[in-house]
Amino acid sequence: MKKGLFIVIEGLDGSGSTTQCELLRNYLDIKGIKAIVTKEPTNNLIGGLIRGVLTGDWKINPEGLQLLFSADRAHHLEKEIIPALQNGVTVICDRYFYSSLAFGAVDCDIGWLKLLNQQFLNPDISFFLNTNPETCIQRMSSSRVCFELFENKEKLAKVLSNYHQLIQEYSDLNLIDAEKDKETILKDIVKKVEELLTNRSIS
Repeated sequence: MKKGLFIVIEGLDGSGSTTQCELLRNYLDIKGIKAIVTKEPTNNLIGGLIRGVLTGDWKINPEGLQLLFSADRAHHLEKEIIPALQNGVTVICDRYFYSSLAFGAVDCDIGWLKLLNQQFLNPDISFFLNTNPETCIQRMSSSRVCFELFENKEKLAKVLSNYHQLIQEYSDLNLIDAEKDKETILKDIVKKVEELLTNRSIS
């Protein structure tokens, strides 16, 4: 049995990554490719602790938060992502270790973050939904009562810069213009995924 594809969709808060994950799963389902959507932080125990920090319900230093993210990721891979891939299921993950590098580097050393995440499974393909912070703030303002830890214009601008740097370093991370409508964004993602599927079938 051929392993499933591991696809990651990244973006700033409010970029539409969750929407694109669901749209991509629906597209693959129509093509007869079994796929699941998952996310980080997860809904498991450690993910709950992380969400508590992000919403301000409790505090921990930036390094401690990143250690929680890594623990959550290790559990996520072992219990959900890797078993699904081995069963031939394509996994679409809403955020992965690129988020730890881009968001975490606002307060932590990027070199330390890379070491912390270097042992984790690399995706087959990843996408960064490129949006400006003003767009993200507008989108979140229309759908939320309060904002989380990184959800202000200044921090999002730093995170955006970090993502652009990562795109230069990681060949699997593709930049997608996410200022467009969601259907056009999906087409841009699907084009890259189809190329990967074609190359896999040939090899």
